[in-house]
Amino acid sequence: MTIVVRTLAERIFEVIRERIIEGKLSVMEPVRQDALAKELGVSKIPLREALARLEHEGLLTSQPNRGWFVQPMTSDQAEEIYELRLAFEPVAAARGARMATEEDQQAAIAAFERLDTAANSALSEVGVRNREFHVTLVRPGQRLLTTQLVERLEVLAERYVIAHLEPAGRGNRAHTEHKGLLDAWLARDEDAVRAQLTHHIANTLEDLRAHFAVSPTG
Repeated sequence: MTIVVRTLAERIFEVIRERIIEGKLSVMEPVRQDALAKELGVSKIPLREALARLEHEGLLTSQPNRGWFVQPMTSDQAEEIYELRLAFEPVAAARGARMATEEDQQAAIAAFERLDTAANSALSEVGVRNREFHVTLVRPGQRLLTTQLVERLEVLAERYVIAHLEPAGRGNRAHTEHKGLLDAWLARDEDAVRAQLTHHIANTLEDLRAHFAVSPTG
């Protein structure tokens, strides 16, 4: 059994990251460090460590004498995130399918079920569950750097996933695409995994292009 010990800064990082993804922190206003430290019951030192890490992850940006701000979602960033995902995630997931153990396969099924539950009852959690599902398909490939890159891109994509799913009907399509991808992955059909994941990511990118064409933010 592996015991994962997280520092206080890591726990703060996760709390603030989820708030950014769920849109609970305003893009227009600086992060209120005093209020946040008081609410979380922590000092400013671990809080600032967490904020600096969130800036490194691309979710925050710092401005001299003004503090940290949430990075706005933009069409340019969406293009970059999803083009990078298209470049190597399908290949990495196919490798994961080939090397997956029975335990890995059970983890993928569980991740899909959590995603499905969130899609039906808690849209705010969908971004996180979507990330977990996609990373679960890649991790069995046993390439640490690839897994880390996929996970970072998935973190950046989470807000876009929620925006993508807001129009009616897209949740049903996403469920169908994810289920087909999972079935191919469990069957170790590498060609089908590559093709279906490429199709899925490309579909999401096309939806986001339409989203920004209607309501551009950058």
